[in-house]
Amino acid sequence: MKDISRNLTMLCDFYELTMSNGYFKCGIKDKTVYFDVFYRDNPDGGGFAVVAGLEQIVEYINDLHFDEDDIEYLRSKNCFDEEFLEYLRTFKFTGDIWAIPEGTVVFPGEPLMTVRAKAIEAQFIETYILMIINHESLIATKAARITRAAKGRLVSEFGSRRAQGADAAILGARAAYIGGCGATACTITDEVFGVPATGTMAHSWVQMFDTEYEAFKTYCEIYPNNATLLVDTYNVIESGIPNAIKVFNEVLRPRGITKCGIRIDSGDITYLSKKCRKMLDDAGWTECRIIVSNSLDEYIIRELIRQGAEIDGFGVGERLITAKSHPVFGAVYKLCAVEDEDGNIRPKIKISENVGKITTPHFKKIYRLRGRDTGKAEVDLICLYDEVIDDSKPLEVFDPEHTWKRKTIENFTATELLVPIFKDGKQVYELPSLKEIREHHAKEIEGMWEEVKRFTNPHNYYVDLSEKLWGIKNDMLKAGANSNKTGK
Repeated sequence: MKDISRNLTMLCDFYELTMSNGYFKCGIKDKTVYFDVFYRDNPDGGGFAVVAGLEQIVEYINDLHFDEDDIEYLRSKNCFDEEFLEYLRTFKFTGDIWAIPEGTVVFPGEPLMTVRAKAIEAQFIETYILMIINHESLIATKAARITRAAKGRLVSEFGSRRAQGADAAILGARAAYIGGCGATACTITDEVFGVPATGTMAHSWVQMFDTEYEAFKTYCEIYPNNATLLVDTYNVIESGIPNAIKVFNEVLRPRGITKCGIRIDSGDITYLSKKCRKMLDDAGWTECRIIVSNSLDEYIIRELIRQGAEIDGFGVGERLITAKSHPVFGAVYKLCAVEDEDGNIRPKIKISENVGKITTPHFKKIYRLRGRDTGKAEVDLICLYDEVIDDSKPLEVFDPEHTWKRKTIENFTATELLVPIFKDGKQVYELPSLKEIREHHAKEIEGMWEEVKRFTNPHNYYVDLSEKLWGIKNDMLKAGANSNKTGK
C-alpha cells in the first residue's frame, strides 16, 4: 500500500495547546479524564448514521509526536512554559480508547468513541478525532442513503473535482465505499485503499475528434473490453446512440465482445434511458449497460427508478462527496468523567438551557439489543461501564426524556458496541480490511427495520439510558445549577 502518511500532530486547535500548557503549570497534566465523541442529529433528517474514520485515527494516534520544528514554532509564540515545551519532546499517547467499529449504524447521543487518558493527552487529540469522524461518517451516511435508493444498482463515486481538498477526495471516496458505493473515479483511493477505480471518457475526448463516430471508434479500438461511451456530447438520440451502435457493431462484435456501456450525463434521464434501451435492444446490444450521472442524489435516483428509467448504474459526484444537502455531521468531544487520586470515577456533566446540548455523564458502554427471532435491532441501551446486561431475562427499558414510556424487551441478544482500540497507549485492535468494513456495514443495514431506513419521517429508533445512569444524570441536573452558582 502506498504510504501517504505525514506528521499531523500540529493539526489541532490552538486552545488545545494553551489548555495543555495550563494543565501542565497547574499540576494536573497527569489527571485521568474521560471524553466521549458523539453527535446530536442524524444528517438529512434520516433515521441513523454510519460511523467511519477509525483507521485514520488509529494511524494518527500511533504517530503522535512533536518534531523539533513544531517545538520551535510553539516557542516563537511566547506563551508556552519552557518546561512544557521540553515535555512535548517525548510526548506520546499512553491512554485507552474504545470505539464503535467502522461501518456500524449509529444514533444520536451514543458515544462513538471514548478516550480515557491523562488530561493533556486526551485534550490534545480532540480536533483530529472530530475532523476525521465528522467527515468520513458524513460521507458514509450519505453514501448509504444513495446506494439504498439505487436498489442494488451500482453506484460509483464521481466527486473528486468537487471535494474540498485532497484528503476530502481521497478519504471521502473511502467512506463512500464503506457506505455501499462500488467504485470511485478517484485513482489514488484505489491505489491506497483498494477501492475499485472506474472511468472512461469526458466530453473533451469526443470533441477532440472531427466526428463523434471517430471518437467512439478510436476509443473502442483502444479499450475494447472497457468500452463505455459518453453519448450526450451532441444529441443522444440523433447521433450518440446511432454512432455507439455502429461502432459496437464494427469493433466489438467481430471480436465476440457483447459487454459494453453508454453514459448519459444530461437531459431528461428517464426519457433518454428508455429510448436508449429500446434502440440498443433492437440492435441486439441487450448486454450494453446504461450509466447515468449529472448532479444525482438519493431523491433523484429514487424518482428515476419510480418512473421506470432504464438504468444499470449511477455516477454520483458533488452531492455525495460534499454531502451537499447536509454538509456538517456535528460530532462533539465532551468531558464525561475524571478519576480522583484513589481511582474513583467522578462523573461530569455539561448543563445548558438548550436541552440538546446537555451531556450524559460518566464512563459508559453501549448495548444493542436485537430480536433473536428477527435479527433486527430494537433499541440501544447506554449503561455505566460496569453494568452487564443479562439477555437471558426480560429487560424493561424506558424513554430517558419521557420516563413513563416503558417497554419490556424479551427474547433478545445484547451486544456491546464499543470495543477496545488502545490500552496504555498500545494498539490492541486489529484493523479490518476495507472490504470487511463494507461487508459489516451491509449486515448492519440489513439488521435495521425498514421503518428506520426511510429517507423522510423515519421511525424514531430509541437510545435509552439504564436506570442507574439515568438516576446519576438526573441527580446531577438537579444539583448542578445550584452548586455551580455558589462555586461549590
